Amino acid sequence: MKRILTLTLAAALLLSALAGCSGGGSQESQAVKTPEEYTAAYQAAIEGARDDEMNEAVPVITSTDDQMADLVLPMVGITSDNAAAFAVAVSPMNIRAYGIVAVLPAEGKSEEVQEGLQGFIDQQKQSFEQYLADQYDIANAARLETLDDGTILLVMCEDQDTVFDAIQDALSA
Repeated sequence: MKRILTLTLAAALLLSALAGCSGGGSQESQAVKTPEEYTAAYQAAIEGARDDEMNEAVPVITSTDDQMADLVLPMVGITSDNAAAFAVAVSPMNIRAYGIVAVLPAEGKSEEVQEGLQGFIDQQKQSFEQYLADQYDIANAARLETLDDGTILLVMCEDQDTVFDAIQDALSA
C-alpha cells in the first residue's frame, strides 16, 4: 500500500513539474516579438478599443512612410531613432484633445519618448486651457504609463481609463 501511495505521489510531482515547465515557454516566446509584431499588436489594440467612426476619422499611423507621419509624429516626439515600433492615432487639427500612442522605445530611448509624449500632453493642455474647457479636462486626464513589456502607452480621449484598460488588456493577451 505504501509503495502505491509513494508511486502515485511521485507521478503527481512529476506531472506538476512538467506542467510548470511548459508554462514558462509561452511567456518566453511572447517576450521575443519583432518590431513588426509589436506594431501590428499596437494597431489592432488601438483600433479594437475605438469605434468605427473614430477609426475612420483618426487613422492609426504605424510607419514613417505614412502620408500623415510628417505632420503627426513630430507632435508626439516620435522619430525613427527613438522608436523601435509604434502606432499613433492623433487628431492633427487643434479642435479636440485626442491622442492614443503606443511605442516600443529603441534601446536607451525610453526617457526621450516619455518626454516627447509628455510634451504633447502639455501642449494640448495649454492649447485648450482658455479655449475649450471640456477638451482641457480630457488633456488634463491623459494617461501616460510604461507597461510591463516596456511599451509606453498614452491615452488622451473621452473615457480614457476604459480605452487605456482595453488597449492594455489587448496587448497583454
